[in-house]
Amino acid sequence: AKEVAAFIKLQIKGGAANPSPPVGRIGSKGVNIMDFCKQFNARTQDKAGKVLPVIITVYSDKSFDFVVKQPPVAVQLKEAAKVQKGSAQPNRDKV
Repeated sequence: AKEVAAFIKLQIKGGAANPSPPVGRIGSKGVNIMDFCKQFNARTQDKAGKVLPVIITVYSDKSFDFVVKQPPVAVQLKEAAKVQKGSAQPNRDKV
């Protein structure tokens, strides 16, 4: 079994991972950023544009695994209601 060095939680749009923040901060743990981006984008092509939580497990030998979760409920509710964003004035305007 490999020794776990760190867990990193991120929220990234499906199929749109690139080396800029927030993905860039995994480089400080020794992870190859481009390798992660290629794997993530390949695995999430079918969910392009949706915000997806990702849990990255970094091992002591600088290898990694990651698990892609379901989109947050708030994102799914906006999608189901067919609205771009929530109300700017929730006490006056209802969505």
